Amino acid sequence: MQDSIVRLEGASKAFATPEGGSVTALDAIDLQVRRNEFLTLLGPSGCGKTTLLQAISGFVELDGGRILIDGEDMTDRPPYRRPVNTVFQNYALFPHMTVGENTAYALEVAGVAKAKRREQVAAALKMVGLAGMEGRRPRQLSGGQQQRVALARAIIARPKLLLLDEPLSALDKNLRQAMQIELKTLQHELGISFIFVTHDQQEALTMSDRVAVLSGGRIQQLDTPRAIYDHPVNSFVATFIGASNLFDGRIDGDRLMTGDGTEIRHRRAPSTASGAATALIRPEQFFLAGEGEPFPTLDVDLEAIVFVGSTFELFGRTSAGKKVIAEIPAGRRSLIGDIERTRRARLAYDPAAVHLIHACAEA
Repeated sequence: MQDSIVRLEGASKAFATPEGGSVTALDAIDLQVRRNEFLTLLGPSGCGKTTLLQAISGFVELDGGRILIDGEDMTDRPPYRRPVNTVFQNYALFPHMTVGENTAYALEVAGVAKAKRREQVAAALKMVGLAGMEGRRPRQLSGGQQQRVALARAIIARPKLLLLDEPLSALDKNLRQAMQIELKTLQHELGISFIFVTHDQQEALTMSDRVAVLSGGRIQQLDTPRAIYDHPVNSFVATFIGASNLFDGRIDGDRLMTGDGTEIRHRRAPSTASGAATALIRPEQFFLAGEGEPFPTLDVDLEAIVFVGSTFELFGRTSAGKKVIAEIPAGRRSLIGDIERTRRARLAYDPAAVHLIHACAEA
């Protein structure tokens, strides 16, 4: 397609195990990455996300399928002949080189004149917030600054595609959150596509135009962060992306009846009027019921109430033993005292917020 910078067609890869068997890392994956897109590959360890990234860069050879970058077949091209740069988790800076020399390395190898290299290095370092630091050594920089040098080195040659393999994982929480926004801003300014690998759900939701959720070498869902969070296609995605309350049962009109007798109300289309399904209610979609509450409710015996700053997290069980998690805004703290004493909560929810996952989607 004209608007795709990367296209994978049936990308497959298996690795041998010490026991003499094999494990499938990529299971005939089809994927298109749009131009000027921030796409995140998200999933647990062993899901295939890093293998997929390394296949695009050329460091892993596919067993089957094709990889096209900007319309050209790159399947059999070595890494150095692909219009791609990679930022690694450990930054991979040369310790004996200055910041300027690290940043200019690709230009020097390409034979760019010294004066031109100096000019482009200054521009790249300014773009990542390190202007004037050309003479420092990596050991004189913080972790966040080293990461920025790695970014500058990767973008200085203006590749068509930038691959990022968990580059923020070594940073502390506050710096990591700041760098998430800076990376997204940088991607927009550069106007090139980023493919970002992470196992951090919050990171994926914060930064991405689209997220590909992987499990077992397959893409389970590919969509915008909001669509994946609000409308997961199966229970794996629902539980991996954020906290969730899942109720398995059968649809009976505007309600889902679970095997233990719990009733979950919903407002889905008439076509979903019957059949096995799972109802999803996110913790923040619960609220404490008031007197004469018009919304449906669940009575929960509380096992723990945890204050996390902006919210109180309630952990409990229904009378049938079903675990339930709810998040109550800290601004409602006046109501928390009552449930701390009684260790019981009546949780209400809006049926319009309930998402149904049909049994066929789990196949």
